Amino acid sequence: MTERRTFPVVGMMCAACSANVDRCLRRIEGVHEVSVSLPGRTAMVDYDPTLTNPDAMRRAVAAAGYDLVVDTGTDVDDIHRRAYLDLRRRMWLSWAFAAAVMLFGMGLTPLGHGLAANIICMTLAAASLAVCGRQFYVTAWRQLMHRSANMDTLVALSTAIAFVYSVYLTLFVGGHTWFDSATMITSFVLTGRLLEERAKNSTASSIRALMGLQPKTAHLVDAAEGTVSDVPIATLQQRDMLEVRQGEAVPVDGVVRSGDAAIDESMISGEPVAVPKHKGDRVLAGTIVRQGALRMRAEQVGSDTVLAGIISMVQQAQASKAPVQRTVDRVALVFVPAVLAIAIITFAAWMLADGDLQHALISATSVLVIACPCAMGLATPTALMVGIGRAAQQGILVKDATALELMHKLTALVTDKTGTLTLPNTDIAATDHLALNERESLKPHAAEAMNRLKDMGIEVWMTTGDRDEAAAHWAAKAGIGHWRSHVLPQDKEDLVRSLQADGHTVAMVGDGINDSQALASADVSIAIGRGTDVAMEVAQVTLMSDDLRAIADAIHISRQIVRTVRENLFWAFIYNAVCIPLAAGLLPSVHITPMWAAALMAFSSVSVVLNSLRLKLMK
Repeated sequence: MTERRTFPVVGMMCAACSANVDRCLRRIEGVHEVSVSLPGRTAMVDYDPTLTNPDAMRRAVAAAGYDLVVDTGTDVDDIHRRAYLDLRRRMWLSWAFAAAVMLFGMGLTPLGHGLAANIICMTLAAASLAVCGRQFYVTAWRQLMHRSANMDTLVALSTAIAFVYSVYLTLFVGGHTWFDSATMITSFVLTGRLLEERAKNSTASSIRALMGLQPKTAHLVDAAEGTVSDVPIATLQQRDMLEVRQGEAVPVDGVVRSGDAAIDESMISGEPVAVPKHKGDRVLAGTIVRQGALRMRAEQVGSDTVLAGIISMVQQAQASKAPVQRTVDRVALVFVPAVLAIAIITFAAWMLADGDLQHALISATSVLVIACPCAMGLATPTALMVGIGRAAQQGILVKDATALELMHKLTALVTDKTGTLTLPNTDIAATDHLALNERESLKPHAAEAMNRLKDMGIEVWMTTGDRDEAAAHWAAKAGIGHWRSHVLPQDKEDLVRSLQADGHTVAMVGDGINDSQALASADVSIAIGRGTDVAMEVAQVTLMSDDLRAIADAIHISRQIVRTVRENLFWAFIYNAVCIPLAAGLLPSVHITPMWAAALMAFSSVSVVLNSLRLKLMK
């Protein structure tokens, strides 16, 4: 038996951090699969509950210097908010220390450049590293104890080298010191992390928007007393009678018992028009009463509501990893040790070349500071988080990142007819004497949707168990050039596999149990949200409305995401490939000091996240 849970993780700052958490969890007996999301700050774990448990995972992760939140009652948002406020406080304080050190270090005080000025700089720098940069050293030490390393290791080493060498110069040699570099490195790194945190919070805005749809309280109707009282939504139970007023959100899933209302279901179904609701109609949590009021009987509450399921699916999709990310994770595990090795080689090479200790130390320190595993670690997941969230807001639910990565490669699409392309006429009995247009009707916008797919270079096939005449008629009405009739579930799967054998990347769109075989065989499986539970369980992508134009929208979003990921990865790898050799002094005419190296490092990771946020603005 395997159980899947997604745990918030506190303390991850770079790709090496997420790789270390991943490695810690995978070492636990009973853990089958792990997916750690750096921007989402989560770890999705598949494990055998008979062999391990969340507490064991928490202890393993804590030993490496991170916190796995296993208590569902913990307010994780509050933890992150307090951590953000502490980071902001330390950043501003570090800049105050850095400004003071620069003031004394540049001889802009009456003390000039003498010993007294250097001692004051030393004291201020020590205070900055102890108060503002303490977390770098704590985390680096924990990593060392576990024979690992991350971005904090590089920052701790570089600032320590700058500070210790400056102390030596102050007490025994005299002259220019590096106290300003030590404090500026700390300030730039903290500034970069603050900007990253703000940007990462923005990538998760779609989830917060979905969560915000559900009200905190509900109007509970006491039938015996004839009173209405406000109660926390967490206390609601099945069969409770609730009142929902105009302008309010429906608190749980249920059935209308009395009243008439027009309800906006756009965040669930993607339909922009308010839907009339009367006695006996089903209503969903998070939808908004635009007109009227109603009383409803609660049926699904808490985590059983459709909205809760959507939130869970989006969270799991955002925590999942695209295949390209797994390659990046393997690189991240060796990146920091590789940078440490390059820094040592740089130091040794310059000592052998000119014997100048200060030059050798500056070059080695610049290598440590300028290297940025964060940019690589954030390149893929930030784009996925923004893209998956944007898709969810358009009524397109993606189960895993692999589907998004494959969707942009689609060259063929197979669609079912009845229930997917057409709607059967349930008001009349079907007989051979009825015209085809009387038996069923083409869904609104279906022909437009198929034309959009063909314009995107995708070959569309229609399958149906109906006879040849009906298949040809509806294929022509929808603008589909390829069709097959009299098909059984196995025939649909055979068609998918035949197209794959011809070199196509194939998507299957269906809504029924008879589509589940083909859905499971396709490269990308797409279910219609109003279809059967079986189809939606098998499918990687679920459309929450009957509007088939969402298929093209999903492919378009996939293409935008993949393009953004490629841009991010290109920038991240090129940045490190160019800047590390320059910092090492490969070109003597280009001199990068540790202070400027810290500024470049902070800019690189922030730029990757900001590029991902552009997905919110793309049409």
